[in-house]
Amino acid sequence: MKPQNVLILPGWQNSGPGHWQSLWEAQYGYHRVDQHDWMNPRRGDWMAQLEETILAADEPVVLVAHSLGCILTAAWAAHSKNTHRVKGALLVAPGDAERDELRSVLPSWSPVPMNRLPFPSLLVGSRDDPYCSFQRVLAMGEAWGSTFTDLGNAGHINAETGLDDWKAGHDILRSLIEMKAN
Repeated sequence: MKPQNVLILPGWQNSGPGHWQSLWEAQYGYHRVDQHDWMNPRRGDWMAQLEETILAADEPVVLVAHSLGCILTAAWAAHSKNTHRVKGALLVAPGDAERDELRSVLPSWSPVPMNRLPFPSLLVGSRDDPYCSFQRVLAMGEAWGSTFTDLGNAGHINAETGLDDWKAGHDILRSLIEMKAN
């Protein structure tokens, strides 16, 4: 798989320079799906940007989503006619946009789509994520048909967690890519 066909889908406020998504982008040449407004995300705008990026790819893609990027993946998959262009998705630490404290700042992201994804997905969650309860991440994984990995107490699985380039996460991504190649 060509590196530019591995699409990085950051969450709300983007992924900063120390985030594993940014480090993977720099190290492996993966392609970040840039959004028009990282601070005031609108679901329809983000879905349109993802659709355009997938359609511009010269071959099927693999999605690497974090936080709101996971919700974007589920929302896009529920509406797009081009889901066959996705080989698989790595979904990490979905943010629960239905939580009271997030609903007001992310008004267009509720309800969280709970449809089975039409492509293979691996969901990595944490037991102490401040943006999504463990029970909720398990429910999302079940609804989306994702294979689940419990990372234990790893917070929001971001730069603040101290993962650096998160080699174990990249191994999970490689297993997803290889699984689809067989």
